[in-house]
Amino acid sequence: MLSLAVLVTVVVLASSGGDASGGDDGPATWTLWLKLCLGLLFLLLGAKQWKERPREGRAAEPPGWMATIDRFTPGKSAGLAAALAVANPKNLVLAVGGAVSIAASTASTGGKTGAAVLMVLVASLCTLLPLGVYLLGGAKSAKVLGGWKAWMTAHNAAIMTTVLVVLAAKYIGDAISGLAS
Repeated sequence: MLSLAVLVTVVVLASSGGDASGGDDGPATWTLWLKLCLGLLFLLLGAKQWKERPREGRAAEPPGWMATIDRFTPGKSAGLAAALAVANPKNLVLAVGGAVSIAASTASTGGKTGAAVLMVLVASLCTLLPLGVYLLGGAKSAKVLGGWKAWMTAHNAAIMTTVLVVLAAKYIGDAISGLAS
């Protein structure tokens, strides 16, 4: 959460200083072009994800680091969390795109701050929800989390392709709509 909060804060501050808001006319043109580029990047990442999916009848192989994650020390876990939050291309594009959208809004500084905090919280739900299950679930939590991990490993390609294509459609649609008006 901390690394994501830092990234979002830096992008919102830098974009706000770069006049991301076009005033009453909506966002500045450069932010729309950036959204178009980010949307196209999402589309390319979605196509790559689909192309590299496991073929029919083959089990999905988790990445090498994921196979060893259960044995990570707290320090390694924290480092991996920070890296995945901001160095993963999908997460980086999402964070930058969301932060630029916040900066491009005509909201007050307080409104932009609230939106950035809300964005970080929502973006962190995939971490906070399993943590909550682990902390509050007792002995049953290991079975629940293991089931989630197995299901997500088996369906990762479909999940990621769907998310990336939906995000691509949203970003590209917003950009084209803004540039056309």
